[in-house]
Amino acid sequence: MWKILILNILLSNWVTPPALDHEFHISKCLVEFNESEQALQMSMHIFIDDLEEALRQKGADSLFICTEMEATDAESYMKQYIEKNFLIEVNGQRLKFEFLGKEISEDMAGVWCYLEILEVKGIQKLKITNNILLEVFEDQKNVISIIGPNSRKGMMLLQRGQNNETVSF
Repeated sequence: MWKILILNILLSNWVTPPALDHEFHISKCLVEFNESEQALQMSMHIFIDDLEEALRQKGADSLFICTEMEATDAESYMKQYIEKNFLIEVNGQRLKFEFLGKEISEDMAGVWCYLEILEVKGIQKLKITNNILLEVFEDQKNVISIIGPNSRKGMMLLQRGQNNETVSF
């Protein structure tokens, strides 16, 4: 009896390593205005398992993001998902970003996605809508740090019920 109980405990820890679990759902993003290049540059960190769950719910299964077994179309699914769920408006005009690529985070639990919008001039208002993972997790929080013109800094905390915010410079 004790052997079976101990075996069950060991197997449950082996199948789902505690180091890969996380009890909170959060993404973070840095939006920085590069004045010399007249570009908005974005770095977005998303937990891989959460992103894969969102994509699985959209019909994209077994993507194995940032692994040797990554599906050939994984980055395309990621790009489409981010384009649909992360929106930028400058001075009331919606701008499209270019998905530059991705890389695994140092702890191997998340993925960094890099985005850029070129030819951005005269930012007075910046509106960000971030629906990343809000449809998957009720407790999802999306933190956005902003470095705007003249190095002015701001921060947003977006979640269900408040998925966008506008800052003025």
